[in-house]
Amino acid sequence: MNIPISTSKKIDKTDGTFLFDRIITGTVISRRLGISLGINLIPANMKICSFNCIYCECGNRNLFNNHNTFPQAEQVITELEKTLGEYQKEQKSIDSITFSGNGEPTLHPQFLQIIESVVELRNKYYPKTVVSVLTNSTRINKPEISTALSLVDNPILKIDSAIDSTIKKIDCPLEEFYIDDVISNILKMKSNIIIQTMLLKAKINDQIVDNTTEKEISELIKILKIIRPAKIQLYSISRNTAIQNLEKICEQQLKLIAHRVEKEGIKTLVTA
Repeated sequence: MNIPISTSKKIDKTDGTFLFDRIITGTVISRRLGISLGINLIPANMKICSFNCIYCECGNRNLFNNHNTFPQAEQVITELEKTLGEYQKEQKSIDSITFSGNGEPTLHPQFLQIIESVVELRNKYYPKTVVSVLTNSTRINKPEISTALSLVDNPILKIDSAIDSTIKKIDCPLEEFYIDDVISNILKMKSNIIIQTMLLKAKINDQIVDNTTEKEISELIKILKIIRPAKIQLYSISRNTAIQNLEKICEQQLKLIAHRVEKEGIKTLVTA
């Protein structure tokens, strides 16, 4: 396997977190997706997201209301096609073309148009490569976003807890966000979705945050039985985070939780 040298740059910050400075990032070796070529739809060196997660590797500064400087769809597609053409000539491997980057990709106003074009380019240059989208689920209620996610191979939706109060502590939504709405919207989607859950422990402002308790896991399994995702990815912290002193969950505990989920007939992937 020929692993390409990274063509992207990351701007490291004083707190150890980082932001990407361009649209096409990587390739990188992803714990869950293999050799991943990233697409960052958020402006360079800026975080724009509808969540402000305590474990975010992009840092704490969130310019959520600054939606005026997203790269244009034409620029995204031009840069991706150039990269894919070069990689194809050099016979470089790509397992996944992955939308992630400096924030929530579905906030881009041309998201559906971009997805449609990316799928076409994938089919042209790398037909065996999957297209993946990492999303925090805040915009799946919008028909154009649901349609876009139905076109990709891996629509990966974040659900870090089945309890609203815990979501507020871990994900810090910047708009109203309720798990019952997420479940309802997922059930309307015509996609074989993947759920991604970050498990951690922390003490923040004298409050204990822990989404691995018996109550948390029981409630998570309860909603997974309703959603019936194609797969759930359980993982914990692997990089520097926006908030310090977060506790990584060990692989053994992740596997114990995964075993409980798998007993319900739901495929589970653990990445420690």
